[in-house]
Amino acid sequence: MSQRLEGRYAGVRSAALAAAVLVVGACRGGGGGFGGFPPAEVAVVAVAPQTVAQTFEFPGQVEPYRRVEVRARVEGIIEERPFTEGAMVKPGQLLYRLDKVRYEAAYRAAQARFQNAKQILDRLEPLLAQRAVAQQDVDNARTEFTAAQAALDQARKDLDDTDVKAEIEGRVGRTNLEVGARVTGPADLLTTIDRLDPVYVTFQPSSQQLLEWRENPRWRDLVEPGSRLTVQVVLPDGTLLPRTGRLDFVAPSLDAATGTQEFRATFQNADRLLMPGQFVRVRLAGFARDSAIAVPQRAVQTGLGRQFVYVVGAGDTVQMRDVQTGAWAGDQWIINRGLATGDRVIVDGIQKVAPGRPVKPVPLADSSAVAGTPAPAAKRPGAGTRTGAPR
Repeated sequence: MSQRLEGRYAGVRSAALAAAVLVVGACRGGGGGFGGFPPAEVAVVAVAPQTVAQTFEFPGQVEPYRRVEVRARVEGIIEERPFTEGAMVKPGQLLYRLDKVRYEAAYRAAQARFQNAKQILDRLEPLLAQRAVAQQDVDNARTEFTAAQAALDQARKDLDDTDVKAEIEGRVGRTNLEVGARVTGPADLLTTIDRLDPVYVTFQPSSQQLLEWRENPRWRDLVEPGSRLTVQVVLPDGTLLPRTGRLDFVAPSLDAATGTQEFRATFQNADRLLMPGQFVRVRLAGFARDSAIAVPQRAVQTGLGRQFVYVVGAGDTVQMRDVQTGAWAGDQWIINRGLATGDRVIVDGIQKVAPGRPVKPVPLADSSAVAGTPAPAAKRPGAGTRTGAPR
């Protein structure tokens, strides 16, 4: 009985061993990829030097084209403030009216003095020709007439200055003194007026960025006032201002505290989308880099403090390649180091690859994976640095 069972178990073991051998043989002889599955299809781009447009982006701030401080030239009590804070005002519009009693009295006294001096001079001048009056008396009369005229002019000006008017067109700010307050003279700031069309947008490139611009002969002229450099503004909500500005001022020296240099661009602002004090992003367009190696932004991966791409190497197997990235150029990322001409960089299908695994590379434009969901693009480190990516 035991011999019969032993023989039966030996037959079962032989059948299982034969089945295992057949499975292994099928896996080895299938000619497929890993585990018998066909290689994953990935979209690649062949790296080649090219001329790419490059943009630079910096934080910026809006400033009024002109800011005027409203101050009274005379002292007095504020009797009226007819303007509305934050409203648009025009040149000559009344902003404050001061007490006029004192200045009206001074004007009438100066006017009486002037009339008296004029009458005396008119009476003495004809007598001088008849030698009926001394020359000294006529000279004194002329001097008094001139002094009286100057006093009258000053009194008239002081009376007019009790009406404080707008000097420019713009948006008036908040009042610092209200009706009933005493103004002591020019030392008291009443309010301000900002001209809002056009406006300035200022930004500060770093000294390192300035050095890069200066080292490139073609870029050097672009960062001079009045150049053909296109200046764009990205609003706080991420939208692009529908008009461009022009560089009109570059500070002659660096700020010793920050190591930056102030640049300023002028923008038309009829729709008031730009307001003084507003923080925006300034984008400079018009630069071009020759013989640059660039890949789509989503091809660059970030992990463990480094940046890398996947390339298809010999035998269509995947390799991981560390890269050093530079600036963004539209939807591409310029690679400063790590890639060479002819390298096939995987752009789409990255989630299906691993180093050493075989793949089926196809050109990016012909890949069905383009219509799918691309791998997330690596975030570019730093803020306020070179970039051309939409924000």
